Amino acid sequence: MHTSSETPSVTDPLPALSAEDLLKNVTSCLDENKAEDIVSLDLAGKSGIADYIVIANGRSQRQVSALAAYVIKDLKKAGHKDIVVEGLAQADWVLIDANHVIVHIFRPEVRSFYNLDKMWGADLESDDLVN
Repeated sequence: MHTSSETPSVTDPLPALSAEDLLKNVTSCLDENKAEDIVSLDLAGKSGIADYIVIANGRSQRQVSALAAYVIKDLKKAGHKDIVVEGLAQADWVLIDANHVIVHIFRPEVRSFYNLDKMWGADLESDDLVN
């Protein structure tokens, strides 16, 4: 049986997602799963650690943990493999490092304590906000 070179096989790796596609996946996943105060910050020219940071709140440790699990599942489903997760056991603040996009999911009081929005010099404009 002959297969076309244009037809991907099930063993072919998925194409790498662009930073913008990763950002869209993460923010839509958080929004669909009821995260609060979702903010994305463009780090281009500010830092070499990532292209974007996404910051969001969950109302409780349980919701923070669930939101992180949803994001990780969506990233893996999209073919992203190099994911580093920190803080899932405590679930006060979960960090998901997906290379080009870093996701921080906080309980509200932990977010206000660390204030990453301000730390990254976020003079937030309306197009930076998801909600």
